[in-house]
Amino acid sequence: QVQLVESGGGLVQIGGSLRLSCASSGRTSNTYAMGWFRQAPGKEREFAAAINWRGGSTYYADSVKGRFTISRDNAKNTVYLQMSSLKPEDTAVYYCAAGSAGWYNVEDMNKYDYWGQGTQVTVSS
Repeated sequence: QVQLVESGGGLVQIGGSLRLSCASSGRTSNTYAMGWFRQAPGKEREFAAAINWRGGSTYYADSVKGRFTISRDNAKNTVYLQMSSLKPEDTAVYYCAAGSAGWYNVEDMNKYDYWGQGTQVTVSS
């Protein structure tokens, strides 16, 4: 089992920045990919970014590319999502996820075995 706990969400103004953290614990040795997904009210959960836990490769959705940066600290078993130039459409609950199936199709939710409880990000004027 892997436990994931997100933190860092909150209210931010348009154009502002926020950093989300995802601390993992438990049997993390099989983790291959860590991802961030988000779900806005009335919409389906969508992929935002992913990082190869072992090699550090990253992958982003077009909607966040150039504005969001995913990174990891293996020593702390923590993944971060640095978000900048935030827009109202970035408002959502952000979820961290961990998968062990390899570094491919990382934008697919079904690739992930464990999920955090989510953290709310609200972007307003």
